[in-house]
Formats: sequence, structure tokens, C-alpha cells
Amino acid sequence: MQCKYHPDRVAEVFCTSCDAPLCPECAEETTTGQFYCYECAMLHSVSEAGTSIRDKREKKRGAKRGWGPFRYFVVLSCVLILVMWGVIIFGGKKPPAKTAEFAKKGRVLLFMVDGAIKRYALYEGNRYPEKLADLIPGYLPLRDDEASHLERLSYQRDPRAGYRLSLARVKPGEMNIILTPTGVEYTAPSGGGA
Repeated sequence: MQCKYHPDRVAEVFCTSCDAPLCPECAEETTTGQFYCYECAMLHSVSEAGTSIRDKREKKRGAKRGWGPFRYFVVLSCVLILVMWGVIIFGGKKPPAKTAEFAKKGRVLLFMVDGAIKRYALYEGNRYPEKLADLIPGYLPLRDDEASHLERLSYQRDPRAGYRLSLARVKPGEMNIILTPTGVEYTAPSGGGA
């Protein structure tokens, strides 16, 4: 049998695609044992390249569809921002109707005034007020007519400790709390405790 492209030569192989007889010069071996004529070899290589390009595109599309860490970060950040704005606009506790309600409980008032004294010292150059009434209204949210609640407290400026703040009258059997800038001190209960 003669070569399809060279009739004067003997064909040694056949094209895998079109079965055309081919001489060794015309046969293109793409993979081991598979020979193609020039036309079929071009078609085969183009189709293989097309398949690999298509596969690469599909892999890229698959990769784009996945959620990476950046997308999770963006979504989480957006959710947190929305929650914060929701709390700012719609949430939060309303201020108490009367601040004097806090003053009815002696220890609550004690810690409220202690916080006000510390804010006063922070903004007034580490100085402490002469009297507790100096805290109203800038540092302690009481009105002038509620200042009488401060009489339930004992306040002394101490040159060594800074100040000493406690309840003026402690119930019998109750431990007295003394607040200073360095912390809390407790004194033993007065009277015959249980």
C-alpha cells in the first residue's frame, strides 16, 4: 500500500483518525503508538488544546464560586457594622427616670460618688474636690435639689491616701466599706453581729 501524500513511497502506518496510509515522513506520532496524518494531527492538537483551555476555565469558575477568607471577613464586618448601628439607633437602655432612685440604696450611691470623684481627679489635674457638692452636675448626675442624698456619705480628703469615702451611718451588724483611690477597705461590723 502506498502513502496517501507520497504515492512513490510505501505506507508503514495508518492514521488513527482517518485510517489513511502514511509513510514514516508523513506520520505524526502524538502519543506512543498513535499516528496521525498532518490534517488529523492539527485537528487533534487543536481539540486537545481546546479541552485543556475549557478545563482551566471550569477550574477558575469553580474557584471563583468558593468562599475565601476575605469574603467571610467582609460579610462578618458588614453584619457587625449593621448590628452596631441598630444598637445605636434603636437599642440601648433609657436613662433612669430619676437619678435619685440610685441614691436610695446607700452602697450604690457610695460607688456612684466614688466614680465621680475619680473622674473629677482625672480631669482636674489629680486634685480631689473640697466637698462632695463640687461634683454636681459635671461629674455626678444629680440635680441640685437631690444634693441632700450626699449627706448620707462621709467624705474626707486625706493627704496621704487622697480621700476616704464611706457611708455616714452603717446599720448595726453591717460591715462598713471605705473607698480610697487605692482600693476598698472593710471595717468590722459595729454592734453585736450575728
